[in-house]
Amino acid sequence: MDQYQLIRELYVGEGLSKRAIARRLNLSRNTVEKYCNGEVLPWERKNRHRVKTIIVPKVEEFIRKCLNEDETAPKKQRHTAKRIYDRLVDEMGFTGGESTIRQYVREYKQKRAPVFIPLEFSPGEAAQVDWGLATVVMEKKKQEVSLFCMRLCSSAMPFVMAFPRQRSEMFLEGHQRGFEFFGGVPKRCIYDNLKTAVKEGWGHFVTQEQPEFVQLKAHYAFRSSFCNPQEAHEKGLVENLVGWIRRNVCVPVPNIHSWEELNQLLLNRCLAYQTHQIRGRLRSVGDDFAIEKSALHLLPRRAMDAIHQVTAEVNSFSTVNFERNRYSVPVDYAGKTVTVKATAFYIRIWYKNQEIAVHQRDYGYHQVHYELTHYLKLLEHRPRGVRNARPVREANLPDEFWIFADRLSGNREMVKVLSLISEYGVDQVVSAICQAVRSGATDSSFIRSYLSPSSTAGYEAVVPTIPVSSVDLTQYDQLFQGGTRDERNG
Repeated sequence: MDQYQLIRELYVGEGLSKRAIARRLNLSRNTVEKYCNGEVLPWERKNRHRVKTIIVPKVEEFIRKCLNEDETAPKKQRHTAKRIYDRLVDEMGFTGGESTIRQYVREYKQKRAPVFIPLEFSPGEAAQVDWGLATVVMEKKKQEVSLFCMRLCSSAMPFVMAFPRQRSEMFLEGHQRGFEFFGGVPKRCIYDNLKTAVKEGWGHFVTQEQPEFVQLKAHYAFRSSFCNPQEAHEKGLVENLVGWIRRNVCVPVPNIHSWEELNQLLLNRCLAYQTHQIRGRLRSVGDDFAIEKSALHLLPRRAMDAIHQVTAEVNSFSTVNFERNRYSVPVDYAGKTVTVKATAFYIRIWYKNQEIAVHQRDYGYHQVHYELTHYLKLLEHRPRGVRNARPVREANLPDEFWIFADRLSGNREMVKVLSLISEYGVDQVVSAICQAVRSGATDSSFIRSYLSPSSTAGYEAVVPTIPVSSVDLTQYDQLFQGGTRDERNG
């Protein structure tokens, strides 16, 4: 840079010849000739135009074939330019340079690089819906959960809820909870080709939707749109939401005790997202959501039942089979046909418009869930089997109960104590048992007496008032002083 300045100063300022400048600065006359007129700038770099090596059509066809096959191959098992070059040498006797193949592959991929159209949505126009997967530790066991993700397209307000599986009833409940969270329903929801929504076809060519999904659309009055296969950018908002939840909520891996705790954690993060401002937007997500919320359709007056419903027959053990698990009902319904309504987390069993049993849903196999109260009526008639009855043994009764049960006079007394547990709860009965043991009682009637209202703290007994007439004590006083009856009469 200094030499260029000296050349220009000597040539323009002092008027020296090119030969004199070359002699003074000890430079070649060609260098001085190049820079003295200020036509060439030393800091500019010109692109080198190399003549491309000619690639014959057969080689070009082989390269394109390799790259086209990569579109369906696993991401970690695709061709590199080096691998294509090695195959050309081995399979086609290619004698050109590796750099030639590298340059051709690079230019070919640049031509095929995807270009996306930026999208804009009006408030209330659409929402995007998708499933995601994450790992959590629930009750000290690592398990994979399914994340139902919904995001409004205009404000980018998110809603996320965790479910055990990606089943139809959970898909329906996710929509129901999402619409309630937003306080309204968008005009359209955008999906990929989910099996819980699509029955026949794909993308723009969906010809038939799942019946339950059709009912959901009708009840909440929205339309559906489906993306083309392997075109995740068509619903990029919800795709980004899935990744954001995994990175920001599930790192480190959440250690929770229940589904309620996990979903409350997700809900809190969605609410906190309102303070976030997306790059390039003037307002926060919460401010945009306040505008979009007013444009959403009103919710229906009644929420749709997000259930999987089947009919089943109660067997001789008073249990109902549902998805390879069994759930108990009261013994009065043995042999009858009942309706099982399964939600994401509960099994509700109905008989003639009356709910007769509720159990937590089990996603394992060949498990049996008993409710002790369902079998008390049968145990009253058959008390000899009470100690070996599975509903009793699997009720997780405390040790105090079993110690007191050994002191009872018979099995019928034990059944009576079990009935008290059903009526008053385990904690109150155990407290009454401890009082009965301290007093040396060995009968269920004593337990009931301790559970009666008169034995509870703060209870004021009501003593009935009996009318008593006044008594004249004069005659008693005279007898006490030694007087006779005649004297007293005279």
